[in-house]
Amino acid sequence: MTDLTDFHSYRSNPEVTKYQGFDVMTMDEAEDFINRHKDRLYGKPGEWVQYGIINNATGKLIGDCAIKLDEDDARIAVIGITISHLHQRQGFAKEVMTGVLAFLFDTKQLHRIVETMDAENTAVINLMKSVGFRLEGHFIENIFFKGKWGSEFQYAMLKREWDARK
Repeated sequence: MTDLTDFHSYRSNPEVTKYQGFDVMTMDEAEDFINRHKDRLYGKPGEWVQYGIINNATGKLIGDCAIKLDEDDARIAVIGITISHLHQRQGFAKEVMTGVLAFLFDTKQLHRIVETMDAENTAVINLMKSVGFRLEGHFIENIFFKGKWGSEFQYAMLKREWDARK
């Protein structure tokens, strides 16, 4: 709860939530979210686990990342990342993404990691490419999202592709 104000700051910003699966949050919704997720631990297939992203220089929360192991095969994960509008374009997303990949591939020995994003979200598309993900699919108007039909890209990486990049 000590990070509630910082969490709410970016989770209530329409530019940050524009491509996210959640909408802007009120302070009460942000508090409820933290309470629902604070005791979750990595490893339960089918359940999203959220991790705070802390700026080591300031000790402040600047974002969060999410990991969900596939319900049918825990060797596959879906990931997501949110960086505060106050800390975007500073390299934090790439640093965090690289750390998450190292954790999932090197420590947990996962086989495959996937991320699906809005086809208009060029920042995440560029991030995925920069850390070595490859485009697997382009889904045209496959999701009714925030009042309109949207298209998505799916990017993925296999452990052997991660290992080859090191």
